[in-house]
Amino acid sequence: MSHSGLVALLPMRGGSERVPNKNLRGLAGAPLYSYILQTLTGLDFPDVVYVDTDSDAIASDVESRFPTVNVHRRPDTLGTGDTPMTTVIHDFLNNHNFENVLQVHSTSPFLSVETLSLAYREFTALEDCDSIFGVTKVQARLWTSELAPINHDPQVLERTQDLQPVFLENSAFYLFQSTVLRETGQRIGTAPRAFSVKSLEAIDIDSEEDFSFAQTVAYGLQAQK
Repeated sequence: MSHSGLVALLPMRGGSERVPNKNLRGLAGAPLYSYILQTLTGLDFPDVVYVDTDSDAIASDVESRFPTVNVHRRPDTLGTGDTPMTTVIHDFLNNHNFENVLQVHSTSPFLSVETLSLAYREFTALEDCDSIFGVTKVQARLWTSELAPINHDPQVLERTQDLQPVFLENSAFYLFQSTVLRETGQRIGTAPRAFSVKSLEAIDIDSEEDFSFAQTVAYGLQAQK
C-alpha cells in the first residue's frame, strides 16, 4: 500500500440500469470503456492507471486489452447503483495510498489527452488549488422550474454572449488531492477550480439516446481519420 504521486482512476461497475452492460458495449467497434482508458494510458503525468470494478468480465477484458493497466477489485457491496462514487474512491484509497487522484468515467469517451493535460498543468500551477473539475460553460437564458430567471433580466433582452456564464458540472473528470476526499468525503475541495471542457469532449452517456448519439459521433470521428 506504499504509493505516492498521482493515480488515474477509472471506476466501472458490472451492473447498469439505464444503459445495460454499457461499459463493455461496442462503440464504433470497440468497448465503450476503451476510449477513455486509451486516453488515460496516453497521458504522461499519472504514475499509474487503475480500473476499479466489481465485475469479472470487465476485469478480464481490461487485462486482455490493456496489460499495463492495474485492476482493483472492489467489494461486491460497492457494486450497487445507489453506492456513491465517493464511497468507491474512498475504498480504493484505503487500499492504495496516492497523494492525488484523476478520476474519470467511461461514459465520457471523447475526453482528450490535451484537455486532461491542460487541466493538470493548471492544477499544479495554482498553489492554493486543492481540486479541479470539468464543467460546461453555458451562456443562455436559464430559468428555474418555477420560471424564475437565473442569469438574466427578462425585461432586458441582452445578447446571449453578453450574459453572465453559468457552469454545469459535467462529470467529465475530477482531479483532486486525496486528502480532500478523506477529510470531506467529496471530490471538490474548499479551494476548487472549474475547467471548461469542449462540447464534443463533454458528451456524457447517461441513456440509450445518449449512446446512440455517441455512436454516430464515434463513427463520424473515425471517418475523418
